[in-house]
Parts: sequence; C-alpha cells; structure tokens
Amino acid sequence: MPTMIYLLRIDDFAAAHGVDPDLAFAGASPEALAAALTDALRTPALFEHWRGKQDEPDKVPATLGATDATARVRAAQHDLYVEVEVRTRLPHALLKQRLDWLIGPHWTLRDVRAG
Repeated sequence: MPTMIYLLRIDDFAAAHGVDPDLAFAGASPEALAAALTDALRTPALFEHWRGKQDEPDKVPATLGATDATARVRAAQHDLYVEVEVRTRLPHALLKQRLDWLIGPHWTLRDVRAG
C-alpha cells in the first residue's frame, strides 16, 4: 500500500481520551499524542495490549495488528483545536482503530491524500 497522508482535527483536546483507560492516551500535549500514535502505528504494543483484553485473544486476526515502521505523526495546537498529520502505509481502518483506542471519537478526518 502506498503512503497516505491523513489530516485530522481534534476540537476538544482535553476530552481526547479513549473509553478504556488501559489503552487511552494519558498525555497532556499534542506532541505527546503524536508520540503515542507514532508508537501505536510503528509497534504492536497497543494492539497486543488490546488483544490480551479480549475474551478469546487467540481468535483475533493477526492482520489487525499490522504495523508501519515508517509511520510519522505530527500534531500541533492551533488556536482552539489540534491538527494532526499522519503519514502511514497502514489502511484507514487500522489508523481509525488505533485512534479510537487512544482518543476515542474525539477526532475528525479532514483530508486524505497520497504521500
């Protein structure tokens, strides 16, 4: 899959935490979020933690844990919102999965383009 650039917006950064506190982003800055999301895309750690919490972890498809060692994330505060740029070869579904675990529904996809 080619590298894609996803532009996201978080309007209420203070509320940007996932539902499960064991998986949720616990940082306080856009830079900390960028680091957490980069790790979630580059390594299987967050996925493995989530998988271990499932009733039948051995039945979770391994493809859901795909990673992209070249993924890059930048996040910056703008007046009233945080803008996040994600560059990854992972499909949107896996990016959404990791974002949902980390920050829940507190993000909006603004643009997608080939990178």
